[in-house]
Amino acid sequence: MNSYIVGGAVRDEMLKRPVVDRDWVVVGSSPQAMRDAGFVAVGADFPVFLHPVTKEEYALARTERKTAPGYRGFSFDAAPDVTLEDDLQRRDLTINAMARGEDGSLIDPWGGERDLAAKLLRHVSPAFAEDPVRILRLARFAARFPDFSVAPETLALAAQMVDSGEVDALVPERVWQELARGLMEAQPSRLFEVLRACGALARLLPEVDRLWGVPQRADHHPEIDTGVHLMMVLDMAARLDGSLAVRFACLGHDLGKGTTPADVLPRHLGHEQRSVELVRGVCERLRVPGACRELAEAVAREHGNVHRSGEFGAAAVVRLLERCDAIRRPDRFEELLLACECDARGRLGLIDTPYPQRARLGRALAIALGVDSTAVAAQAAALGLRGAALGDAVRAARAQALAAGLDAVA
Repeated sequence: MNSYIVGGAVRDEMLKRPVVDRDWVVVGSSPQAMRDAGFVAVGADFPVFLHPVTKEEYALARTERKTAPGYRGFSFDAAPDVTLEDDLQRRDLTINAMARGEDGSLIDPWGGERDLAAKLLRHVSPAFAEDPVRILRLARFAARFPDFSVAPETLALAAQMVDSGEVDALVPERVWQELARGLMEAQPSRLFEVLRACGALARLLPEVDRLWGVPQRADHHPEIDTGVHLMMVLDMAARLDGSLAVRFACLGHDLGKGTTPADVLPRHLGHEQRSVELVRGVCERLRVPGACRELAEAVAREHGNVHRSGEFGAAAVVRLLERCDAIRRPDRFEELLLACECDARGRLGLIDTPYPQRARLGRALAIALGVDSTAVAAQAAALGLRGAALGDAVRAARAQALAAGLDAVA
């Protein structure tokens, strides 16, 4: 029985990046031998075990055979005679198909070290085409390593997979999982660049794919193309270290511009509500978590108002805070403001432009939260007000406080 560190841990160590998790492959063993050695079985589909002390994952070396469409259509062979080279050959990219022995020696039968040096994302073997998840992983690694290029033959193979309908077999949960991870990488725009280049974006996220080629007013968007703008917004969200919810909200904020009638372009009247509806559709289809969905809908609906909020008086600012549920959920409102800043600065020549709306509305919320709503409601009730009139009294008190402090707001 021999154990080897494999995959990302080897790659990241060679790139001098932090190694977060270490995965091991075991050659020459069996499930019973692993259990006898104290390992705890955790794999449902194939033999994976937790080390009794380190709790790191140890998987038996295995081969796989395609049995049905989609990423679940495989049978596995994890017999003791499966070699390390057999196991590495089934992996997606050469940079993920290297191993280190316990003595520190590098095992690299598929040229991973060479491709690391060349900064190239290349598939290991034609078996890449058997698993549509690998298209998503390829795109995600392109976002993680922005200075790596995708090998032309790998992109061509991915396009063939799309044409054959293989990508259509992906289940929503796995699409969301890989999309979410890709959005959190260093340069999220590259995820969509690769998916679009092989045709997968049109199948998985047609609402996003249709944005390229849609013009916007040059005085507001010097980059003009809506798809180009969206990619700039996503990369700004990464630059400003936005959460997953913020980055997903950025992805959905302008989806409605893809459905603007041609005779109206380059204006996009009413695109906010269309964006909300399209965001809801994407979230239902991909089963997006509630926190991401709620923020994305709020940003799609209100980003234009946030941009214009410097022109708003106190009462209008209070109404904006209420529509954004800012009083009850101030943390989410801060995420909404960050997404709006990403939208404003994700434009050609404007990436370093200040966005005073974020600070102004943040301070406005602090002033509104400083109003003792319980005391105001009690005073209103003492005057005989009831029901909705109590809410109006609180709203008026907040507007009065904002009117007094608005000029001092940053």
